[in-house]
Amino acid sequence: MKNFMDENFLLNNETSIRLYHEYAKDMPIIDYHCHLSPKEIYENKRFKNITDIWLSGDHYKWRLMRANGVEESFITGNASDYDKFLAWAETVPMTIGNPLYNWTHLELQRYFGIHELLNRENAPAIWEKVNALLASDGFGARDFIKKSNVQVVCTTDDPVDSLEYHQLLTEEADFDVKVLPSFRPDKGLEINRDGFLEWVTKLQEVSDRAIASYDDFLQSLESRVRFFHSVGGRVSDHAIDTMMYAEATKEEAARIFQQALAGKKVSDEDEKKYKSYTLTFLGKLYAELGWAMQFHINALRNNNTRMFRELGSDTGYDSINDDKVAKPLAQLLNALESEDALPKTIIYSLNPADNEVIAAMIGCFQGDGIPGKIQFGTAWWFNDHKSGMLDQMRSLANVGLFTRFIGMLTDSRSFLSYTRHEYFRRLFCSLIGEWVENGEVPNDIPFLGGIAQSVSYTNAKEYFQFE
Repeated sequence: MKNFMDENFLLNNETSIRLYHEYAKDMPIIDYHCHLSPKEIYENKRFKNITDIWLSGDHYKWRLMRANGVEESFITGNASDYDKFLAWAETVPMTIGNPLYNWTHLELQRYFGIHELLNRENAPAIWEKVNALLASDGFGARDFIKKSNVQVVCTTDDPVDSLEYHQLLTEEADFDVKVLPSFRPDKGLEINRDGFLEWVTKLQEVSDRAIASYDDFLQSLESRVRFFHSVGGRVSDHAIDTMMYAEATKEEAARIFQQALAGKKVSDEDEKKYKSYTLTFLGKLYAELGWAMQFHINALRNNNTRMFRELGSDTGYDSINDDKVAKPLAQLLNALESEDALPKTIIYSLNPADNEVIAAMIGCFQGDGIPGKIQFGTAWWFNDHKSGMLDQMRSLANVGLFTRFIGMLTDSRSFLSYTRHEYFRRLFCSLIGEWVENGEVPNDIPFLGGIAQSVSYTNAKEYFQFE
């Protein structure tokens, strides 16, 4: 029997042990998609206690606490930070089988040197120890990034954001990690969503251009893409909860936009046309600039109306959607490919039933001499656990080039989430080790070690080419 989460955690044979410890473990991290605050990075935010860094905004933990019968006052309510931590500590032993059980203990081990199993009995002592460390030097936001060997952080940013903190960070001589913006124009695409007109007004202000027509709107969007590019942005991100595509002319999209500008809702079909034309416009621009475009597909959001009214979005009430993705995804990619304007693209689905669909789809649009130009994105959100990661990697390996995979990201708001890269790398090495042990691939450790380093780091470095 193996020891709990020892140095060979998740490594199931000698090959995987060598690949991880000799090749993958110490590779730098390129976190090409996360939700960290550039302001907190610039200010090197200090955390008042473990609840502040561990539980604030972490809807992964909140969901499990609710499932464990914890009252909302101890989750998002007005209970003290200490009592919220105790509520999480009482929940942790019940999370066995969930990745958060392992992630919780990885974070305690790697950042605070605590190897005890968190529970209600030892929670007071762990509270004191971690808080003492957080109050000492070397435990600010930047310090956690540096300790994790991160080279690049790509935050998630609205086109109307000023990017002031990204610009200020470029002037910090003592912090050599690149903190780059990612262009997330969802509010400009969701034409029927509340707040659309208010967002257009903000776009008008930051682009210094009156938006009275669809042409004005597209020109303003383009100006913001180019501004992001000037600040180092090389990635866009789109939450396409329901994958869609409908052929549309610019005139049709302009008519639909004018209807929305007048404060009217548009039909479902018109919404598809507007989104499709606008997405292809942006895709062409990304291709021109050499960006990578990301699609996050098949999330079903804000399912609990009562709690959405109380707490808002991103509070733990989203789930997996099961809309069809194959045909509309193919149509959208093909619309860009037909004009030789398909950018590098990364596709994620929250529904693991889409794994084979996406793994097969990306093979239809590779090319331009770019290794892995179209990527099947890493297991995302409800799938970033042991079986989800392995299933995604196996699907990619079965029908594509697993060796060109750009690997893991955090997709997190927490400065402690870089242990997810370790978790992923251990699983990746374990999978290759399994193939070696089964005689499916040769026992060529230097060759396989190079692949482990590529998927851990080098592929992403070459794919994004962050300057």
